[in-house]
Amino acid sequence: MRFEVARDDGSRDRRIDDPTNTWGVHLAGRVLLPWALRRGVSANAVSVVGLVLGTAAAAAYWRWADPRWATLGFGLCVGWLVADGLDGMIARATGSASDLGRLLDGLCDHVVFVLLYVSLAASIGTGGGWLLAVAAGAAHAVQASLFEGERMRFHRRVSGAVQPEKVSDPGRPVLIRLYDAVAGAFDAAAEPFERSMRASPDPAELGRGYGVRAVPPMRLMALLTNNVRVIAFYLACLAGRPALYWWFELGPLTLVAVAGIAWHRRVERGMRRA
Repeated sequence: MRFEVARDDGSRDRRIDDPTNTWGVHLAGRVLLPWALRRGVSANAVSVVGLVLGTAAAAAYWRWADPRWATLGFGLCVGWLVADGLDGMIARATGSASDLGRLLDGLCDHVVFVLLYVSLAASIGTGGGWLLAVAAGAAHAVQASLFEGERMRFHRRVSGAVQPEKVSDPGRPVLIRLYDAVAGAFDAAAEPFERSMRASPDPAELGRGYGVRAVPPMRLMALLTNNVRVIAFYLACLAGRPALYWWFELGPLTLVAVAGIAWHRRVERGMRRA
């Protein structure tokens, strides 16, 4: 394979991106992108490859007590993260982004973590372990949905794009409408600033000012990326106390989500009053 690095497509604002994405996961994706494009690899195919890698990681983590298996599981998770970024790069480069692809990408992410949690809980084999896994999994699902909504909102606003008022489209597939409803369940709190952007004579200028002020809370919420979770999962297993990861989800990451979103809404309120 010829070594070639695709240019950054600008889909992520580096001011708020996790450094492990900027200098690791997404860099690897940009190395693989030219190769994938030359061979006509589809974004959905890469999503499925990511799911296979994540499934293999869960199988490896079944034997988390052995550092060699835990390290293999971590390596496979990194491969899944690269695939998770690469599928979006391919979709944007080929103009093949679709609601179905977005749904598949999101479902693959959730399925991988469900498999990791189930593998860990089954290997521990206690009722308490299963209860903790379910509680942490629920917290993870909410945190991930909130963070993705905030991240997409930030990128749209700083580009100056105005979100039109939502209109129900009964013609869209039921699964996609359900996925969007869950992902956007907390959007109402951000709607006042969206109205300000729609009413602004210069949304692009408003978006630039918003971007400067919103970077700090978004940097805080960057701790909610899958990269951070994959690293924490691995370290907890290496420490011989995998349940620490679930407590990390329930405690620190929940606090990060609550604090980051409250901070973000405060930034919006401050700009509306200015």
